Amino acid sequence: MIARGRRRSFQHRVLDWYAAHGRDLPWRRTRDPYAILVSEVLSHQTQITRVVPVYERLLGRYPTVTALARAPLAEVKAITDPLGYKIRGQWLHTAALRVADRPGGAFPNTLDELRSLPGIGRYTAGAVMSFAHHQDAPVLDTNVARLLRRYFGLAATPRARTAELWSLAAAVIPKGKGYLINQALMDLGAMICRARAPRCHACPLRRSCDFRRNA
Repeated sequence: MIARGRRRSFQHRVLDWYAAHGRDLPWRRTRDPYAILVSEVLSHQTQITRVVPVYERLLGRYPTVTALARAPLAEVKAITDPLGYKIRGQWLHTAALRVADRPGGAFPNTLDELRSLPGIGRYTAGAVMSFAHHQDAPVLDTNVARLLRRYFGLAATPRARTAELWSLAAAVIPKGKGYLINQALMDLGAMICRARAPRCHACPLRRSCDFRRNA
């Protein structure tokens, strides 16, 4: 359980930092669940700088989930395969087919429905719920997990700590601000709380971070 004062300080510092330093990414200019899903699948284990042009090309050619569902798989993969991890093009295409088959082509809007799509796990489903459906769903990628482990002084044993990290990711969300805090944590983890050579001197949480104090 996080002390109320520490939680509020954490939230305010992270959100203030994000307001000044958050990344301007194309998928942050939309709340379209299809576009958000595409961005998350393409970003899996891939540098964001490589993802942006592929995302823009894919969305430029297939601007709706119906358009992607109607596209030949080979054409989709020709766009996505250069990123590596070549199964992702097939995941996106199959997911588009399933969404297009739903009544009215309605995009899934629950965690369980989203996780029923191919290649969509808890993280991606949470991202779509948070960034597209305005829900305070936790998002726990590698960067967020590392930041939370360090700040709260958890042992670096991801498998053993998974449930606790998900609980922390949910606990630090201010009511109604899941979209902002999740984006902020992702950016802070990627840009400042890096796996190697963390930039602790530039971190807004440095004064109360267990990792910083014990370094």
